[in-house]
Amino acid sequence: MKKLLITGFEPFGGEKINPAWEAVKLLPEEIGSFVLKKIEVPTVFEKAAEAVLKAAEEFSPDAVICVGQAGGRAAVTPEMVAINLRFASIPDNAGRQPMDEPVVPGGPNAYFSTLPVREMTKAISDAGIPAAVSYSAGTFVCNDLIYSVLHHFEGTETKACFIHVPFLPEQTADKPSMALETIAKALEIAVESI
Repeated sequence: MKKLLITGFEPFGGEKINPAWEAVKLLPEEIGSFVLKKIEVPTVFEKAAEAVLKAAEEFSPDAVICVGQAGGRAAVTPEMVAINLRFASIPDNAGRQPMDEPVVPGGPNAYFSTLPVREMTKAISDAGIPAAVSYSAGTFVCNDLIYSVLHHFEGTETKACFIHVPFLPEQTADKPSMALETIAKALEIAVESI
């Protein structure tokens, strides 16, 4: 079987829960032709990427999917692009708040996802779950992580992408949200569509 490393972030920004990691934990051990390795990563610039790349070194995945929370979005949004920029409107969980720093000094301005995000999005949407391709993973730790992963695996057989997911209903009273089981199902469908 092929191997998939799938990651979710710890809570951040004062939240008690992160739907990304909660949904990843619900996934089965095998999906389609993939056996999964699931890890929780810190919401800290550089440290998230270090954790993922260390796990990848041990696991040798064929694909890497990183999942993060995008509070305010109403749909599951696979990301098309990662940019070489760190700009934090809030501090990360280590108290760092970079302003207009590169993720990788001298690195390319951007990387495109190497997994089929349009096909993933269509498959999720076809299952009746709100989904849309996103063209901005932001400039916080989510983007920092996927840019670092794509940079590391550039020119190799290992493919990668990032998927943003909405808040859970218990996290918000006035912003869009999605049930945890629905988010997990969307991630399962995304993996099946690779």
